[in-house]
Amino acid sequence: MSESVYIHGTAADEQRRLSLLNDVLLNNASLREMALRGDEHIIDFGSGLGQFTRAMARAVPRGRVVGIERNEEQLAGAYRLAAAEDEAKLVEFRRGDVLNLELARAEWGSFDVAHARFILEHVPDPLRVVKTMVRAVRPDGRIVLADDDHGVMTRPIAWWNAYIRTYDRIGNDPYVGRRLVSLLHEAGALPKRNTWIFFGGCAGMEIFDVLTANMAGVVRSARETIIGMSLFDAEAFDRVMEEYEKWARRPDAALWFSVSWAEGARP
Repeated sequence: MSESVYIHGTAADEQRRLSLLNDVLLNNASLREMALRGDEHIIDFGSGLGQFTRAMARAVPRGRVVGIERNEEQLAGAYRLAAAEDEAKLVEFRRGDVLNLELARAEWGSFDVAHARFILEHVPDPLRVVKTMVRAVRPDGRIVLADDDHGVMTRPIAWWNAYIRTYDRIGNDPYVGRRLVSLLHEAGALPKRNTWIFFGGCAGMEIFDVLTANMAGVVRSARETIIGMSLFDAEAFDRVMEEYEKWARRPDAALWFSVSWAEGARP
C-alpha cells in the first residue's frame, strides 16, 4: 500500500488559507447538511486544523467528537487553535493514519457518525478509508463524505489543469467527488443522499476576496510539485498567477465551484 501524499504542505501561510477556507466558506453549510441532533458520537477522519471538528463538537453538546490526523504539524495547529479559543477540551484529537486506523476494540462499531472532508482526494485508496469509516460506526450509523471534483471548475485555466494533473502523477484522484456514492456502496454502506455545497462567488460579494485568494492559494501551495513534475516552468507559472490576480479584481469576475457531499448508513 503506497502512502498518501499531501501536495499542499503545512507552512504557516497554508494553514492560514485553510483556516479562512473553513471559517468563511464551508463550515456553516456543512453543518446544515449534517443536521446533527446534539448527542452523537462522531469520528472525524483527517481532522486537519480541527476547525470543523470543533464546529461539530459545538453542535453535539451531549455527544463526543474524536479527530484523527496523521500530520504532526496540522495536529499541533489544531491544539493551538483550540487552546486560543478556550476549546482545548472540546475535541479529543489523536494522531492516526486513516489508511491504517487504530482504535480500541470497544470503539469499533460504536460511533454514530463518521465524517471525512477533503481527505479522499489525497489518498491512493479512498475505498479503504470509506470501508474503515463504515466499520467505525454502529448499525444505522451515518457515513458522511465531502470532497472535491476538480473538473467542476467552470473557469478552466492552464494552471488549474496542471494542478489537476499533479493528482494523477502521485496516484490520487482529482475527480473523487463524483465517486462518493459509488464509494459508499462499494464499502458496504447504503447510500442515502447526495448534494452540492456551493463554493463560489462573484465580484461584489463580501467573501469574494477570500474566495479568489483561496483558489490561488490552492495552486500556489502546489507550485513546487507542479514545476518539479514539469507541468509548468517557473516563469510561466508565476506569469499566469499574476494574470489570475488581475482577473480577480475585475468587476465581472466570478468563480463557480461546488464541493460534492454524500451520506450513507451502515446496514
